[in-house]
Amino acid sequence: MNRGAALRAVGIVVLLANLTLALAKGGVWVWTGSLAVGSEAVNSLADSGYSVVVLAGLYLTTRPPDFEHPHGHERIEPFVSLFIALAIFAVGGFVFYSAVTDILAGTVAVTHGWAAVTVLVATAVVKYALYRYCLRVGEENNSPAVRAAALDNRNDILTAAAALVGVVGAGAGVPVLDPLAAGVVSVGIVYTGVEIVRDNVNYLVGAAPPEDLRAEIVARALDHPDVEGVHDVIAHYVGPEIDVSLHVEVEGDRTLREAHAIETAVIESIRELPQVDDAYVHVDPKELGEWKEDEVADELLREFGGGE
Repeated sequence: MNRGAALRAVGIVVLLANLTLALAKGGVWVWTGSLAVGSEAVNSLADSGYSVVVLAGLYLTTRPPDFEHPHGHERIEPFVSLFIALAIFAVGGFVFYSAVTDILAGTVAVTHGWAAVTVLVATAVVKYALYRYCLRVGEENNSPAVRAAALDNRNDILTAAAALVGVVGAGAGVPVLDPLAAGVVSVGIVYTGVEIVRDNVNYLVGAAPPEDLRAEIVARALDHPDVEGVHDVIAHYVGPEIDVSLHVEVEGDRTLREAHAIETAVIESIRELPQVDDAYVHVDPKELGEWKEDEVADELLREFGGGE
C-alpha cells in the first residue's frame, strides 16, 4: 500500500472507531449518569469531529505534486496536527469545568455500574489497537498527523482507565471519585495536546533534525572516496521532511564532468534517507581556498560515530 492510501485508510478507521465509541459511551452516560463516562463520551465525540478534519487533511497532504506545490503537499500535515491539539485543549477544558462544577454542586449519581465498566474496558481495548496501528503507520510513512492521532489514542487508554477507577469507586459508595476521575481525564486530555504541539512546532519553524540524523548526513557525504571534507552543513525541517545543503571539498584537478558526478553521487546518497526531501551540494575545489573546518560536523561524527 502506498503512502497516500495508507494514511487515508488510517483516517477512515479512526473516524469509524471514534463514532462507534461515542455512541456507546453516550448511551451508557444517559443510562448511568456517570460523569466519568460522560467525559469519555464527549472526548470520543470530539475525536470523531477532528477525525473528519484529519481525514480531509490526510487527503490533501497525499495529493501528488502540482504546478503550485512542486514538492507535494506534505507540509500541510503539521497544521492538521495543530488543529487536533486545539480540539483536544477545548475538550480538556470542558471536561475539567464539568468535573469541578459537579463536585461543587454535589450532584453525583451513578447507577448500572456494570454497563459503565463494560464500555470503558472496551474503550481501552479499542484505543490500544488504534494506538498501535496509528503509531506503526505514522512511523513507517513519517506522518506527524498520524503520529498525533496515535498519541491521542494512547492517552485515551489512560483516561479510560481513570474513568474506570471513578466508576468502580462511585459504585462502591464513594461517589466523589467519579468527578475526580473526570478531572484526571481532563488533565490527560490537555497533556496530549501539549505533546502534539511540542512535536509539531519544529516542523513549522524549520528546526534542525535530531543530531544522529545530521551525523548520518555528514557521514554519507564523506563516504564518497573523492570527498576530502564537508562544511556549512545545514539540515532543517520543511514541514515533516528535511532539506539539506552542504559544501563538499574536492581536489581542484577534477574535470567538470568528474565534479558533477561527485555532486550527484553525494546528493543521491543523502536523498536515500527516508526523512530527506531534497539535498543541495556545492563543490569547493581546494585551490580556491574555500576549504575550512566545520566544528559542528566534526562533533557530530565524533559523538555518533558516523556512518550506518
